[in-house]
Amino acid sequence: MSKDNRLISTAIQNSEISTQEAADILNVSHPFLMKLLEQGEISHIKVGNHHRICYQDLIQYKEQRDIERKQGLRELTQFLQDEGFYEA
Repeated sequence: MSKDNRLISTAIQNSEISTQEAADILNVSHPFLMKLLEQGEISHIKVGNHHRICYQDLIQYKEQRDIERKQGLRELTQFLQDEGFYEA
């Protein structure tokens, strides 16, 4: 990776993004994202009337959410197999 690419990567990771950009990254509605912020699920700061989210914090939240979803799907699949829903 060149020095320029590292600088760009670091700048993106440390940047703050708008709530709409964050909602788009998570593929959720803006109101749902705002509820996550209000519940403290994702750290953020308020600049005037606008909320800003650190890109790296958002990615960490997304990765943890994805891990939990995959685990939930594994558990559901195991339950269905144990109950005989996948018998041939």
